[in-house]
Amino acid sequence: MHVKRGFMKKSMMALIVNIAAISVIFFACSKGGKDTPDPGDNEKFDKTAMLTYYVDQMIIPGYTAFQQKTNALQTAVAAFAEAPSPATQTEAIAALKTAHLQYQQIEAFNNLTPATSATLEYSVNFCGGLTNTDLLLNGFSVDSVTIENNISTGVYNLSEYSNTSFYSQGFPALGYLIAGPDAIAKFAANTANRVKYINDVAERIKVLADKVVSDWGIYRSTFIGNTQSNVGSPIGNLVNQMAYEMDVLKGPRIGWPFGKQSNGQVFSTKVEGYFTGNSIALAVANLKNLKLVYTAGGSGKGFSDYLNALGKQSLNSMISSQFDITITKLEAIPDPLSNSLVAEATAVNTAYGEIQKLLTLIKTDMASATGVQISFMDNDGD
Repeated sequence: MHVKRGFMKKSMMALIVNIAAISVIFFACSKGGKDTPDPGDNEKFDKTAMLTYYVDQMIIPGYTAFQQKTNALQTAVAAFAEAPSPATQTEAIAALKTAHLQYQQIEAFNNLTPATSATLEYSVNFCGGLTNTDLLLNGFSVDSVTIENNISTGVYNLSEYSNTSFYSQGFPALGYLIAGPDAIAKFAANTANRVKYINDVAERIKVLADKVVSDWGIYRSTFIGNTQSNVGSPIGNLVNQMAYEMDVLKGPRIGWPFGKQSNGQVFSTKVEGYFTGNSIALAVANLKNLKLVYTAGGSGKGFSDYLNALGKQSLNSMISSQFDITITKLEAIPDPLSNSLVAEATAVNTAYGEIQKLLTLIKTDMASATGVQISFMDNDGD
């Protein structure tokens, strides 16, 4: 009720103000007396220090290292394209594997502004998203038809925002162009166009890496300055991306090619790193980095410490333990995963089960404890 000031005497106004003040104090004390803290609300935990650790110890160094690896990749790819041979091919494959492994160290940060503005995930390591149900082109597929057509015609636009474009560039495309069937022999036809295309794909990865590194120098203070947990905040985005990476591990990396969405039909060519044969190495590197994000390397400034400060020690213990179990089960699968999907089906299925458990702990329990809303969609449940 709104009461006009002119209708009140001073004594009555003072009484109302005092009653209101007492009510506010009583409400605050009652709220503060709860045993369980509100999700994400704990003034004793320094969230600014947590974000500072992430950006200075993990994010910027990670992208800088990726930038360096893409420089080396571009050089090796150019040497292979100029003089295709088993020797230059071996060097290019090694550089591709190294850059791709380093990429796993930054995927947890790819929904933050510098990477999203560069469309880094889409252009470098596209997995089709979590809602794609096209069995012909999903997961870490390579659109070899479009790639060969681009080379044949010499007409393409790698900046185009479309699935066709995304599936014909990045690490999957380089894997096909460098290590795919008859990769060396194919340079005998449309030589100039093939040389240009493979160099353009490698250069685009480098250009995007350069942009993200540069943009983080600008975005750093904004990132550290926002300690909220709402949608679009740094903390909100980090928790969302951890859950998303777990969903990608459960889906495009392991579950989809294993047949979990296709009634057991295996799609061995849709695994990440198919042509380089290091799918499990990539998955393990990704998961180990997620654990590093969670613990902040034992610095006392990670999400594990945040959960402890929120009184969620039991949840923290469960998540930490499940990380270790899941990593161990993943490491038990031999590379190449494309073979192990059938030859080591029991090991793959065991790892898949542990991945599901960790996904639930992060996407449901950790998100709830930190007051973060999961804002992305998937179509296969958890």
